[in-house]
Amino acid sequence: MLANVMQRSKKTKVIYPGTFDPLTNGHLDLIARAAKIVDELVVAVHRNSERGGSGKGKPLFTFLEREQMLRESTTEIPNVWVTTFDGLLVDFAKALGAKAVLRGIRAVSDYEYELQMAMMNRKLDPEIETLFMIPGERYTYVSSRLVKGVFELGGDVSSMVPPNVVQRLKRKALGKP
Repeated sequence: MLANVMQRSKKTKVIYPGTFDPLTNGHLDLIARAAKIVDELVVAVHRNSERGGSGKGKPLFTFLEREQMLRESTTEIPNVWVTTFDGLLVDFAKALGAKAVLRGIRAVSDYEYELQMAMMNRKLDPEIETLFMIPGERYTYVSSRLVKGVFELGGDVSSMVPPNVVQRLKRKALGKP
């Protein structure tokens, strides 16, 4: 019977989309934990965010820089791959054959926004599920927006982002690419 179940099992591909501007240790926490429970995790940087949609303002890093930081930070996780996308998430998910979208929730305010997005995605494509994960307690207050704000005011963000992101933030502050 176990052999029959194993033969029927399908590989589970899940997409973790976001702007990742910048990548935080909270993002990496979700990536590492999700990679343990899915066969393939696609971390996808949304290119349309270059326009500063959703009231988030212009990104600090280009989508190519964010993609590179993610690649550098996830090289040790074999079932994770990083890419970029534009357009509707459900169209991207369908094109990749993904079964679900992963979203992180830190607080009730995140839940309200993410629930609306999940319901819209379900309306657009009922075959794509949304999975919610809560980051580890030490990351519940960390957001890209807060990291940028603290860094821009001269604060130390080295405990909130991976070392490669700290280096890139410092280069940005000096006006270097």
